[in-house]
Amino acid sequence: MTADKPRLVLASGSATRRALLASAGVDFEVRAADVDEAAIRDRLLAAVPAVSHEEIALTLAEEKALAVSVQDPGALVIGADQVLSFEGVVFEKPKSIAEARDCLRALRGKTHALHSATALAADGVVLWKDVETAHLTMRAFSEAALDGYLARAGDVVLTSVGAYQIEGPAVQLFKNVEGDHSTILGLPLLPVLHELRRRGMLAT
Repeated sequence: MTADKPRLVLASGSATRRALLASAGVDFEVRAADVDEAAIRDRLLAAVPAVSHEEIALTLAEEKALAVSVQDPGALVIGADQVLSFEGVVFEKPKSIAEARDCLRALRGKTHALHSATALAADGVVLWKDVETAHLTMRAFSEAALDGYLARAGDVVLTSVGAYQIEGPAVQLFKNVEGDHSTILGLPLLPVLHELRRRGMLAT
């Protein structure tokens, strides 16, 4: 960054988010946020009145951006999070192949939502936030197709909510996708790039 621009920091250890931002030609540093995502998610899911799944994604993105921004004064920090919402339930990353199988069976032949949230923070203050939603419909795939996918994907299914990464073999499980590709991957690029340009971080 030049002297008149703050450093841009991505508060995520996700290789996919890093690749998305880098592919857009953005200069940034990486500093993964140390927040207890499960505790935050559980607190919000238990809240009365109920908190929307979009708000859960936004809160997690904000918390990540804030955590890094207080540790890195003067930097502009991007926080991001994604929530899979299906029939009123928030899905988490499967803990085993058996859980992944159950998850995919539940989603089979139906439509679920991916809420991808981003937030910008500096010096402990959230400056901007946004959430984008994609709707994905899985086809009514056979047990043989499910077995084949799980065998090909291996333990990578344990690293993503929904037990899939649509940029890989899992794309064969889908019938229809409505939404921006970067939203599905967990970092909606267009709104983020627009806000960075608005703040003078990128050329207009």
